[in-house]
Amino acid sequence: MAEEVEENTSGFNLGDVLLAPAYGNLEKPFTGQVEKIYENSLLVEITENDPADQPAVNEMNHRAVVRMDEVEVIKHGPAPEKKISDEDK
Repeated sequence: MAEEVEENTSGFNLGDVLLAPAYGNLEKPFTGQVEKIYENSLLVEITENDPADQPAVNEMNHRAVVRMDEVEVIKHGPAPEKKISDEDK
């Protein structure tokens, strides 16, 4: 069974590095890398955080779901390659 891939129109790419605001148990903003893109949010791996937030980050398995409209892209990841279908040839 082939998995259907939806076109990403969010403006975010896998691998983008983001600055996200504090939320939940995190008291300070953090930096993370996009792992999965949802409709209005992103799953990010937390890569840098305030030392005071480390217990909460460990509890969250270094992952957070953040709203797209609350993050700032620091560094863009590689743009996804467009697949050439038989119709485009």
